[in-house]
Amino acid sequence: MSAWRDGVEIPLDGAKQRTVLAALLLARERIVSDAQLCQLLWDEHLPATFAAQLYNYVSRLRRYLGDEVEIVRKCSGYVLRLKDSRLDINEFTRLAGLGREALRGGRYEEAGQWLHEALGLWRDATLSNVTDHLVEAEAHRMAEVRTTVLEDRIRADLALGRQAELVLELTDLVAAQPLHEQLRSLLMIALVRCDRQADALAVYHEGRRILADELGVDPGGGADRGVPGGARRAHGGSSGVRTGRCAISRSGWPTSGSASTSCEWARWTYVPQSAARRPCCGPASCVS
Repeated sequence: MSAWRDGVEIPLDGAKQRTVLAALLLARERIVSDAQLCQLLWDEHLPATFAAQLYNYVSRLRRYLGDEVEIVRKCSGYVLRLKDSRLDINEFTRLAGLGREALRGGRYEEAGQWLHEALGLWRDATLSNVTDHLVEAEAHRMAEVRTTVLEDRIRADLALGRQAELVLELTDLVAAQPLHEQLRSLLMIALVRCDRQADALAVYHEGRRILADELGVDPGGGADRGVPGGARRAHGGSSGVRTGRCAISRSGWPTSGSASTSCEWARWTYVPQSAARRPCCGPASCVS
């Protein structure tokens, strides 16, 4: 959480003042009530002087930010209006939208450029210098939004044949988020396209084991509800590598082929997440 003017960072007075600014920015010009701000600042441990302290935080923000923004008292709360300032959240949303549109249209080079630029706005850990209460309220959602855009960027890079460059990045991402289905699937795709089918199968079986151990998913139970159609269709003998029980195609999905009734994937509930997207936001950083 930071504010800048003409390339120079504006000094702010610590985590609580940054929390007030971040909360007002994340509200997107909607009212943030005194009660909400107090919850984010102190949770249930309100100091006796909370009203005066909150007033001081807002007053100092007005003084530090000057005419770049407008902070208005309204309905027992505050609204921050950006005026001519630029908010990284809004810029991230715009760039990610352009990238996603290009990706849908098959313009992969253009999509990659927009998505790389959007992700370049993220610096350091999300909301690392605000109160823990705001982190608990917002950080997970924002991390999910970033990961969604990251997946789109990786898909664009895969479409451009950059799978060799992506293997290391995806390996690190899967190690950090072993239960994330889409990232594991993208790693399998990259490995197969690098002719590393055995490694792709190892990634698949590792994910299968982790799900069984961590979430109690029964690999042998249930039919193929929700399994992508590609897991049930034959892709041809030369597109993937086959084991005794399943195959993985260059699309990254295990294929049915001649073992359509016994493919482990078709009996497993570990499937990619829905393609539905949440509204995007980005790092809370105000740039004049």
